[in-house]
Amino acid sequence: MVRFLRPVLFVCGILTLIMAGLMLAVAAFSWWRQDPEMEVFLISFGITLGCGLLLVMGCRDRGFHLVARQLYLLTSLSWVLMSLFGALPLFFSHFQLSAEDAVFEAVSGITTTGSTVLSGIEHLAPSLLLWRSLLQWLGGLGVIGMAVSILPFLRVGGMRLFHTESSDWSDKSIPRVQSLARLLVLTYLTLSVCCTLCYWLAGMSLFDAVNHAMATVSTGGFATDDRSMGRFSLGVLWVSILFMVLSALPFTLLIGFFRRRSLELFRNQQVLGFFAIIAAVSLLLTADLIELQLFAPFEAFTQATFNLVSVISTTGFASADYTQWGTFSIALFFVVMFIGGCSGSTSGGMKVFRFQLSYLFLRSQIRKLIHPSGVFVTQYNGRPVQDDIILSAVAFSFLFFVTLAVTTLLLALMGLDLMTSLTAAATALTNVGPGLGDIIGPAGNFASLPVAAKWLLSFAMLMGRLELLTLMVLFTPMFWRG
Repeated sequence: MVRFLRPVLFVCGILTLIMAGLMLAVAAFSWWRQDPEMEVFLISFGITLGCGLLLVMGCRDRGFHLVARQLYLLTSLSWVLMSLFGALPLFFSHFQLSAEDAVFEAVSGITTTGSTVLSGIEHLAPSLLLWRSLLQWLGGLGVIGMAVSILPFLRVGGMRLFHTESSDWSDKSIPRVQSLARLLVLTYLTLSVCCTLCYWLAGMSLFDAVNHAMATVSTGGFATDDRSMGRFSLGVLWVSILFMVLSALPFTLLIGFFRRRSLELFRNQQVLGFFAIIAAVSLLLTADLIELQLFAPFEAFTQATFNLVSVISTTGFASADYTQWGTFSIALFFVVMFIGGCSGSTSGGMKVFRFQLSYLFLRSQIRKLIHPSGVFVTQYNGRPVQDDIILSAVAFSFLFFVTLAVTTLLLALMGLDLMTSLTAAATALTNVGPGLGDIIGPAGNFASLPVAAKWLLSFAMLMGRLELLTLMVLFTPMFWRG
């Protein structure tokens, strides 16, 4: 067991040291801005640095190769540790957060969910606002790395459909993995810088532009004010729409488009489906808002598109309280909450490709009922799809809704009403951010929820980010028996 855990803990130690480095950078920022949280970040840095060095020095080895079982444990444990260490500045801060609130906020950040227990965010010290944004930005980078390199290798929930050579963890593929990692980081950095510049040119202050760019590109949704994006102009909202959409697209296809001007991005079935959903639902919402006479036509189109893209990309920004737009809008937002963006992006949700595969599976079953002797080949992006990939996607969907039902029931047992229980469970598992209703809707937060509910939702956010199966497999006796 020690030999099994050693490389996992070593990599976790390296990630912990990276977290410590970020804390030191924010401490330097605190010193420059002369805000009162510098000491908080130095204390957190000392604790995190000590734990990271202990893991790295204690588990150092000359060479090791990670196998599938170790990757399952590494993926889950790294996200848990980063969340716990990320909670330290929030716990020690002058804001006096409890342990459950600090962990909830950190998990929400690192999983790019965007749910919050904080109110009066605009009164937080700049260093804490920056730390929340950094947690989401780091989480978003981890999300695309995990989705492109690890999950297809682990064959989780149909992700093997997007298997690339970089997912082969043999010795000969290491240069390819490193090359892909560099390109992913470069693309992520480029989007972040471009988004920052566009926000700044659209009228944001530089500090707001940096924070909101990190929250946008990571599809996280943490803002620097309780009003989220509602205090900015329509021009800022369109900048946000552009970069939320880009961040919800597969990063491997974005790399191909930017490097080789490849048009594969616009021929991809998943991307076309994602654009089609945004266009159709935006027009429906716009028509409804115009009919209700809530906004002028162009503003109605902007508000509808912005809030829809924010929810479907699981960013979680809000420019208005869309729960006040009528029952049709509420129902529509609840449905699109489950869809999410594309596989290999920073967004959460069930992902568009799973709905497309489920539809193809249903169509095939109907054809077999009509022609029992017929042979039908299911194709996706012009290539045949193996039956086990479709079945794994269906199994994931079944597990998702079972987990949703169980989480909803547990929250209801804690005294929450049905709307709050259901949408809190849904927004945690899909990593969207705000739920629906008066308590956790876009105009509220999660502060008033019971302590047990915050711990449960923190676990649900991690499960949703890790595609459920990656985390749940650790709770099976078979995994630990090897």
